[in-house]
Amino acid sequence: MRLHRLGITAFGPFGGSQSIDFDVLSSAGLFLLHGPTGAGKTSVLDAVCYALYGSVPGARQSGSGQGMNLRSDHAGPRTRTEVRLELTVAGRRLEVTRQPPWERPKLRGKGTTVDKAQTWLREYDSTVGAWRDLSRSHQEIGNEFEQLLGMSREQFCQVVLLPQGDFARFLRADAEARGRLLGRLFDTQRFADVEKRLAERRRATETRVREGDAALLADAHRMQQEAGDAMELPDLAPGDPGLAEAVLGAAAVARSTAREHLTLAHCRLATAEAAHAEARRTLDGVRELARLQTRFAEARQRAERLQERSGAHREAQERLERARKAEAVAPALELREAAEEEHRRAARAETHARGLLPGSWADAGATGLASAARRAAEELGGLDAARRAERRLAELTEERAGIDRQERADEDVLREVDAWLDGWDTTRAALQSRIDSAQEAAARAEQLAVRREPMHKRLEAARTRDALAADLDEAQQRARACEQRALDARAHWLDLKEQRLNGIAAELAAHLTDGEPCAVCGATEHPAPARKVAGHVDRETEERALAACRRAEEQHSEAEQHLGTVRTALAAATAEAGDTPTAQLEAEEGELEQEHTRTRRVASALHAAREELRRAEHEREQRLADRQQAAVRAAARLTRYETLEREQGLLETELSEARGTAGSVAARAAQLERQAALLTEAADAVRAAEDAAQRLKEADARLADAAFRAGFDTPQAAAAALLDDAAHRELQQRLDAWHTEEAAVRAVLAEAGTADAARQPPADLAAAEAAAATTDRRLREAASARDAAARRCTELDRLSARAATGTRRLAPLREEYDRVARLAALTAGTSADNERRMRLEAYVLAARLEQVAAAATVRLQRMSSGRYTLVHSDDRAGRGRSGLGLHVVDAWTGRERDTATLSGGETFFASLALALGLADVVTDEAGGVRLDTLFIDEGFGSLDDQTLDEVLDVLDSLRERDRSVGIVSHVPDLRRRVHAQLEVVKGRSGSAVRQRGAG
Repeated sequence: MRLHRLGITAFGPFGGSQSIDFDVLSSAGLFLLHGPTGAGKTSVLDAVCYALYGSVPGARQSGSGQGMNLRSDHAGPRTRTEVRLELTVAGRRLEVTRQPPWERPKLRGKGTTVDKAQTWLREYDSTVGAWRDLSRSHQEIGNEFEQLLGMSREQFCQVVLLPQGDFARFLRADAEARGRLLGRLFDTQRFADVEKRLAERRRATETRVREGDAALLADAHRMQQEAGDAMELPDLAPGDPGLAEAVLGAAAVARSTAREHLTLAHCRLATAEAAHAEARRTLDGVRELARLQTRFAEARQRAERLQERSGAHREAQERLERARKAEAVAPALELREAAEEEHRRAARAETHARGLLPGSWADAGATGLASAARRAAEELGGLDAARRAERRLAELTEERAGIDRQERADEDVLREVDAWLDGWDTTRAALQSRIDSAQEAAARAEQLAVRREPMHKRLEAARTRDALAADLDEAQQRARACEQRALDARAHWLDLKEQRLNGIAAELAAHLTDGEPCAVCGATEHPAPARKVAGHVDRETEERALAACRRAEEQHSEAEQHLGTVRTALAAATAEAGDTPTAQLEAEEGELEQEHTRTRRVASALHAAREELRRAEHEREQRLADRQQAAVRAAARLTRYETLEREQGLLETELSEARGTAGSVAARAAQLERQAALLTEAADAVRAAEDAAQRLKEADARLADAAFRAGFDTPQAAAAALLDDAAHRELQQRLDAWHTEEAAVRAVLAEAGTADAARQPPADLAAAEAAAATTDRRLREAASARDAAARRCTELDRLSARAATGTRRLAPLREEYDRVARLAALTAGTSADNERRMRLEAYVLAARLEQVAAAATVRLQRMSSGRYTLVHSDDRAGRGRSGLGLHVVDAWTGRERDTATLSGGETFFASLALALGLADVVTDEAGGVRLDTLFIDEGFGSLDDQTLDEVLDVLDSLRERDRSVGIVSHVPDLRRRVHAQLEVVKGRSGSAVRQRGAG
């Protein structure tokens, strides 16, 4: 990977746009990135990392997920933050541009809005000599660079952006801290996952084995409940050795005992069944004898009751015989009764009809009454013409009434039309006045609307002015308070720093060891090392005070910036609102709004007034037309009225002749219709009465003849002998029941077995039933005992089979558990087979650390003039496990010692060698991706001139692999030694970069 060009806009401390040409800087192989503290040297490296991975290194990435913390506070409100990086990786020339989300002013109106983050990736196509777009997806671009570089962001920050402070801590760290760093760089999480997976499998397999043992033990307890005292189960628990064998052995003994009990139960059941069968046969014989004896006794009692009812039986037979003879006379009796009833009805109808006739017709015969009815009907037919004339006269009367009503309605219409037309001029003038007033109000409303918006803006500016005036006082007080806190914090830090410098000798003496050279004077003897005095300030306390001082200064800067913003906004609001009080502006705006509302309300009636005038004019035309039509209808009514009067006179003359003495033709017709109906009804009633009397005489003759032939003296005797259907059926049923009972009694008394049973002694049924109940109870008890024994055998067989199946299923599971447990203990470092008690991940990391130490030693020997060598140590650390130890071998003494004993300068070049070696190993691990550009961050200030020359020679040798190395430092001596430089200059409006090539 080689960097070519970096563009930064509104990023970190850079308020404007800055461009860095790495091709010019890299031409010398070694270049210097320098500038004062806080200028933004590290921000250049952050921009490179952000362009590739979309986030910045280490702790500085907090909050940058949304991109808001990346934006420069010095940037203009409409300048967007952007990072553009051009580089070559894996033989491809790429350009990536990233714009984090930012909050910008709205294009319209007030306030701000947030634009989303944007990313572009382009590739240079050498065949056509132009850039080609590849992607605009954040995730795709990030994945693309991870695949091309073969490193995650954390690995990139450790390999390309070498933070010396991290590697100095790595040298002095314990095995656990080294393991965390190496795990992130070499991605050994998969080995930790293997450990975790094996531990989870061990726990899961153990759980399954214990569940299987618990199920087996539960089956054993159920078998013990079924077997009772026949099964003895030792005190066992899940996981106990020999659990399966003990359960299966106890189950076999219980099954054998249960089968013996089942055989005995079968024998008892067979004996009980034989006794029960004999008792049932005896009981059946006694019951049959008792039944026959009871049957014979009942038959004798029924025969005696039949003998007692024999007289009533003979009387019923005679009554039924007379009823059968009377049935021959029944038709004649019915005919005579029907004729008599018909004669009574005809006589009543004749009497009623004659009572309705006038006295002259009361005694007339049927023929005379029929003739009179025909004459009345003929006279009624002659009234049809009179009825039509009467209906026509009614129609003429109704039509004349309609003409009168129409005439009155037209007179009302004419009066209303005349009254409305008389007031037309007044109505039209009033409507025109309303239209003129509404037009004037509309013009006034337009004038007021033009004044509303400026007035509203001026009022809002005045309110903003008042609010900002209050904010200004608060901001001034806050700025003064922050300034005071910053001064106090700086004074406190300077005091602590002075105290620490006064006691620095005691702090250096704390690291002295007898026989080891002093880092200041080089002496190996330390007769009187300085001691810490009361009130000594250590480095950590000073750094906390410095951090507090910087935070106070940042807060003071933010307060001053906020104060300037408030002042600028207050000046703008005052310029727009002027000096007019806000209350006065609110009153003026209220009056303006009231006037505008009133004029708009008046103007809104313009359309309604015009529409009302149009409707009024249309109504005037309609009323004039109505008056003309009323005059035409009046002339037509006069002509029609004269015609109706002539026709009505003729019809009244004709009707007077037809009515006669009746009030109307209808009344005369009703009289004739009623007279004809009464005469016809009377004639029919007289003829029906005569016919009914003749049929009654004939029915009497037939009845007398039928009674004589049936053997009755009179018809009344035959009628008395008749029975209705219900009585006949009841009498017949009584006779049939007597005969059936008599036959049944004779049959029972004739049975040989019944008679023999009657001659034997009475049966003892109670004793036989008691004996049968006893055998039945014994049979049920034996069957229940047999079923319980069989059920116990079946349940024991089932549980034994399930226990045997569970035992077979658990066997391979136990083997798997033993195998997984051994593997888990081995990878976790707790197994006796793992002599050094190293975890799998630690073992892999130890191999990587050994490679890193070997690669770092090549450069460390050059930097230390062959004195120091880095070696990996797998000596056991805490808790008896082997750790990730790192020692340094001093060629001058031939002794191996811990890296924490190195001096400040030695620690620097040792950590630098370690960082370069780690970069080589991680690069090889990532697939051999070439890293042509590296950055080394700080630490050179702790080197003497000779060591600095040796370190620069080592860095310069990196060019042998066509690498360029950027040194990030503010050490003045490096500016004389390294000619290619990139300087970061800070100012009040933001930082800027200056670039100088090797020439």
